Amino acid sequence: MSGIYARRLSVAAATAALAATSALFTAPSAQAAMPTPVSAATARTYLGQLTVSAEGSSSGYSRDKFPHWITQSGACNTREVILKRDGVNVQQNSSCAAVSGSWHSPYDGATWKAASDVDIDHMVPLAEAWRSGARSWTNAQRQSFANDLTRPQLIAVTDNVNQAKGDKDPATWMPPSSSYTCTYVRAWVHVKKYYNLSVDSAEKSALQSALNGC
Repeated sequence: MSGIYARRLSVAAATAALAATSALFTAPSAQAAMPTPVSAATARTYLGQLTVSAEGSSSGYSRDKFPHWITQSGACNTREVILKRDGVNVQQNSSCAAVSGSWHSPYDGATWKAASDVDIDHMVPLAEAWRSGARSWTNAQRQSFANDLTRPQLIAVTDNVNQAKGDKDPATWMPPSSSYTCTYVRAWVHVKKYYNLSVDSAEKSALQSALNGC
């Protein structure tokens, strides 16, 4: 009996340990964030490795060729996953829509209480990607790019700031908040390098200048 009892204690202890470990993974955390981009030094190295060429044509481009906000799990699509990840105290309904919470936009320093005031920005815009190499990809490759949760490609920001950015590259648009410049250009280069996208000369010059100040 004592052996059986000891085994029961051992099983109980193991179960408790497993439960404690599970809690570490399921407990709500403080605000999460976009995946950390490469360091400034690595970004400078990557930038030197990118193909420099004149920006391609937008001919044939359509957002539909980059299927985005695909289902990630259950009822949650990519936008909803990012809203949950980048927000604080985000509550979602049974359809996974964010019904409350707050979102701090690093592009301009604003904080919003309604998900409708927040856009999910593609760090390297879809049209920019198209002009710098993605036009030759398959739709499946473009879908992966448009819904990438692993690289620093998606981030929740103020909607009208995102709209002001549009499909501009760093030669013609940078976040209004200069404190975010280094993170922004590191992320931009990280994404372009991973996806083997080209840069034009003005874009490269702007990136080099910004990275030299990081």
